[in-house]
Amino acid sequence: MSSKYYVVKEQALPEVLLKVVETQKLLDSGKAVSVNDAVNKTGISRSSFYKYKEDIFEFHDNANGRIINLSLQIKDEPGVLSDVLGMVAGAKANILTIHQGIPINGSAALSLSIQVLDSTGDIPSMISMMEDHEGVTKVRMMAQE
Repeated sequence: MSSKYYVVKEQALPEVLLKVVETQKLLDSGKAVSVNDAVNKTGISRSSFYKYKEDIFEFHDNANGRIINLSLQIKDEPGVLSDVLGMVAGAKANILTIHQGIPINGSAALSLSIQVLDSTGDIPSMISMMEDHEGVTKVRMMAQE
């Protein structure tokens, strides 16, 4: 199942989505010690946070390129990591860091930091290709710098 991505101005977003982003920032920064603490600070329910947390993130676009951090869950099968890295290369993005955890129960966590430059192709299409790959079970954009 491929995903479509949209860039939407902040003023057009429902307040709950903005609060999900704020809640995630509190968790990432350590200013909240738990999801419960973070949602209490932002005034949303835990269910709203969990419903939308995988689907909204803040967009940053820098003139000199930007860095996208992806978190993937991949099957422990020959060629899956190579295919994912090939998709990044195919988009002409620059891989800055790669970290793959030890596979457990046939699945491994993979994190990639990717530098996107003016010459880089369509990142949403690259992410959709990853999501559609039979060896990839989850793709999440963690942050953009």
